[in-house]
Amino acid sequence: MYLEIITPDKSVFEGEVSSAQFPGTQGSFEVLNNHAPLISTLENGQVRVTTATGNQYFNVNGGVVEVLKNRIILLAEAVTE
Repeated sequence: MYLEIITPDKSVFEGEVSSAQFPGTQGSFEVLNNHAPLISTLENGQVRVTTATGNQYFNVNGGVVEVLKNRIILLAEAVTE
């Protein structure tokens, strides 16, 4: 899957991932390869991204995530690593 994490200021992350976990407003959820299409709002919290080199963590201050055809786009208000 290809993931992009974007804020109004910059692109925070772009690359291939095997899984991603998000702090959804209705509860935490994980996206794996070939996930069904999805749009969800996010709460403030931690996003865990699993790449070929291991896990990376990003703290997001709210936002929206869209999953469509093995492409994930996360639009966040702010992100810290």
